[in-house]
Amino acid sequence: MAHSRASCLAAALVATGAAHAAAPGAVLPPVDRDQPIHLDARSSDFDYKNNTLLFHGVRIAQGGLAVVADEATASGLDFKDSHWVFRGNVKITTPDSSLTSDEARVAFAANVVANAQITGSPAAFEQQRDKRVVRGHAVHIDYDFAAGTVRLTEDAWLSDGQNEINGRTLLYDMRGQRVRANAEEQDSQRVRITIVPKKPEPKPNP
Repeated sequence: MAHSRASCLAAALVATGAAHAAAPGAVLPPVDRDQPIHLDARSSDFDYKNNTLLFHGVRIAQGGLAVVADEATASGLDFKDSHWVFRGNVKITTPDSSLTSDEARVAFAANVVANAQITGSPAAFEQQRDKRVVRGHAVHIDYDFAAGTVRLTEDAWLSDGQNEINGRTLLYDMRGQRVRANAEEQDSQRVRITIVPKKPEPKPNP
């Protein structure tokens, strides 16, 4: 019961904190799958025998989405269905968010990024919401681009710029601007919420 209450309170806190932001559904506009995908790298190595590709100093971009890393290996250049592993100073950016990590496993489907699983010490997430910035970090972050959700697992921390939430696993809905801490995903770890009181605005001098 306590976990359930914590989950509801966590969702309420972020929803309240984001009330001054854009309306739900305003983030993560779908990438036009007809837009070209641009890839550039410092060097490349194509292993046709094992059907693998290796890139150094790589950058992949499509519209407002970009992925950069020191190194990348891929199962092929067919972005209709391919899997990539990025390592070293990995950064994934969209028009209003970014993720940084040591490693990222990215799946391309139908010529767009479908999912990104990033790992770091820790991996970090950030989303710009008008005058407020939502930040989070965890050992693992699973970014579902189609659903617009970010799942933070293991030592998960999320802040809406004022309130902070800690737990083993947190699920942040970027479109709905809500965070959930489900009891079944916390193991024995408790959800902890830090509420920072708002400072009263100074009254103008008469």
